[in-house]
Amino acid sequence: MVLIDGKKVAADIRNELKEKISKAKSEVKNIPGLVAILVGDDPASKIYVSRKGKACEEIGMRTQTEIFPSSITEEELLSVIDQYNANSDYHGILVQLPLPKHIDETHVIERISPQKDVDGFHPVNVGNLVIGKDTFASCTPAGIQELLKRYEISTEGKHVVVVGRSNIVGKPIANIMLQKQKFANSVVTVCHSAASDLGYYTRQADILIAAIGRADFITADMVKDGVVVIDVGINRIDAPHLPKGYRIVGDVEFETVSKKASYITPVPGGVGPMTIAMLLSNTFKAFEAFNK
Repeated sequence: MVLIDGKKVAADIRNELKEKISKAKSEVKNIPGLVAILVGDDPASKIYVSRKGKACEEIGMRTQTEIFPSSITEEELLSVIDQYNANSDYHGILVQLPLPKHIDETHVIERISPQKDVDGFHPVNVGNLVIGKDTFASCTPAGIQELLKRYEISTEGKHVVVVGRSNIVGKPIANIMLQKQKFANSVVTVCHSAASDLGYYTRQADILIAAIGRADFITADMVKDGVVVIDVGINRIDAPHLPKGYRIVGDVEFETVSKKASYITPVPGGVGPMTIAMLLSNTFKAFEAFNK
């Protein structure tokens, strides 16, 4: 069994981007910029946005964080997005979700210019992904494919089973793996809560991607020997014996499933670190397109 080290791959990507940004600074006299917009005081969102800002600074990328109270109106938020759509110093715009209930997330996502939608949520970019055009793929699915590339895991003709159908992970990774390209070109099955016997499908998987948000849900009896397991889940469960009182686990019961897997991502340290790395990569891609 090979443990897929997302921390190392993410660090490699950041180092590669750091070199590219340094080169761009000397050649085009400019650097990529990313603005993160945070509404409200959700602790998890604050931590995530802070990590994104630090990652930008680490590789020499221009970064800005705009923080607004949860009382901001939808019109005011859309106006801020318009300002950054027109600002040539910032090539990527990220609005941290979730938003307060009085703000329509769809309106916000659709207001971001598709050329600056580095999260890959705009309908234009989603549509381009589906039909196989070069576009911004949402960061976690893009990170999954990048892990498969970096570990040179064969995907062509393989049966990829995706457990979960969210717009953030399940649907986009299914569409990525369907594309006729290297490290994709797979036969894809998408499973979800309506499946009467989920194990029937997961046992057929050559590559299993679990993204359902249920701790230790995928057990050893649900996978076949030699399966490649990509665990996207991040679940907090009580562990009174630990200093923090909890531990983080994935959607896959690592202890038993890892004994049958050929490759597996740990939680934490697997897919998680790739999300920010691919956000930075998408921002650099937007910067390159702007300069062309």
